[in-house]
Amino acid sequence: MNLDQRIQDQFADSVATKQKAAQAMAAPIAAAIQAMVASLRMGGKVMACGNGGSAADSQHFAAELLNRFERERPPLAAVALTTDTSTLTSIANDYHYDQVFAKQVQGLGRAGDVLLAISTSGNSPNVLAAMAVAHERGVRVVALTGKGGGKMAAALAADDIHLCVPADRTARIQEVHLLTLHCLCDGIDTLLLGDTE
Repeated sequence: MNLDQRIQDQFADSVATKQKAAQAMAAPIAAAIQAMVASLRMGGKVMACGNGGSAADSQHFAAELLNRFERERPPLAAVALTTDTSTLTSIANDYHYDQVFAKQVQGLGRAGDVLLAISTSGNSPNVLAAMAVAHERGVRVVALTGKGGGKMAAALAADDIHLCVPADRTARIQEVHLLTLHCLCDGIDTLLLGDTE
């Protein structure tokens, strides 16, 4: 086994996936940026949810908005629905794990907010449940998926936005998800603060 070559192959595969994704995803990412900025300007917020690595991505994204990304600016209203262990465990215990995000969207979501729903497969039951409640409450959904979008693609409303990585390998999808989150942060700051370049 040549580990050096295997590592180089991983990098090459990641680069190729990102180049393919750039072509397919630039326009929907721009639309998602505009939707989030419109919500923030109207006093709304961005909620984010996902499981496992997608939970970490949700927290990462919320932190970049609430604190800062690369430029100084006032905090932006964002919350990761993945961080409150008392809330998560009480909902999972008293109801069902599928409801851990949906009940939070029901309590926190307001018309005009945005839900960033993250799932590598597009099939996470608790993320799908959160999307359904978001639609009931007038919260626009931005779905960040891969593998064709799974069940989430079919659950999108007409004005929702689908950011689907054109890949099937989980590691590659997650790598593009992180880049997508940084594109969202950069775009939000650009629309709010102006282009510095």
